Amino acid sequence: MPLRLIFMGTPEFAVPTLLELVAHGHQIAAVYTRAAKPAGRGMKLQMSPVEQEARRLGIPVASPPTLKTPEALEQLRAREADAVVVVAYGMILPQAILDAPRLGCFNLHASLLPRWRGAAPINRAIMAGDSETGVMVMKMDAGLDTGDIAMAERIPITDAMTAADLHDALASLGGDLMVRAIGALERGMLQLKPQAGEGVTYAAKIDKAETRIDWNRPARDVLRHIHGLSPFPGAWCEMTIEGAPARVKLLRGEIAGGSGAPGELLDDRLTVACRQGALRILELQRSGKQPMKADEFLRGMPVRPPMRLG
Repeated sequence: MPLRLIFMGTPEFAVPTLLELVAHGHQIAAVYTRAAKPAGRGMKLQMSPVEQEARRLGIPVASPPTLKTPEALEQLRAREADAVVVVAYGMILPQAILDAPRLGCFNLHASLLPRWRGAAPINRAIMAGDSETGVMVMKMDAGLDTGDIAMAERIPITDAMTAADLHDALASLGGDLMVRAIGALERGMLQLKPQAGEGVTYAAKIDKAETRIDWNRPARDVLRHIHGLSPFPGAWCEMTIEGAPARVKLLRGEIAGGSGAPGELLDDRLTVACRQGALRILELQRSGKQPMKADEFLRGMPVRPPMRLG
């Protein structure tokens, strides 16, 4: 029999898992998501992507400000769920909530645990130069991404991948993985194993102080830095535009031939020298403007040597 579930999630990353669970016949008793926030120029309240999908599907939505009260616990228990599925919810589940469903709470995490526990595993895996990452389903405990592992899927990280590219690939892969895990749970065949004690790393939130590009690093490191922060918050540098320094986000690039002083433009195609090697900028965004391809940018704003990027 399909399980009765509570789904907890907030951003776009969580949507494919919710849709897969519904498509496979599981009953979603309620969706828990972060409350709508003001956004956009008019600062209108904007529902989370998960709430938008839940309302489209006719699923009851709850947005409690905390799960640490007796009232929150009682409301969750009243939904009589077999299990709770959590995907990028954004709130800590206290022990009483973890203990409430009869089969437990299961989280989809976007890394190969115990590597990159924490808030920004997709960004950190790219920025660190990792050759692969993946998604894992774990049974939650009170620690930070420390629960026993149920299932995992791996995916290679290429130098061409941005955080957005990897996010979308892992979101789709994660939805399929969670459905398989919940199916095994339903049949009483889900097997759990503890995480390895070695190789623990933490994916701290991205700090604005680390978004400026350092051309004194090797080209591949610079490329991975750019791609790991693309499109948000975006790695940036200063470029002289119309005679004045301007902050420009670099969103996509590729390794290129050539060498020179770090930050030096090597040609009129936005090839930039790094401490070792060079990279070509393929996509960028001026402050207040939409992202654009390098060719489009250069048509309206020709830049060429001996310009230096700061």
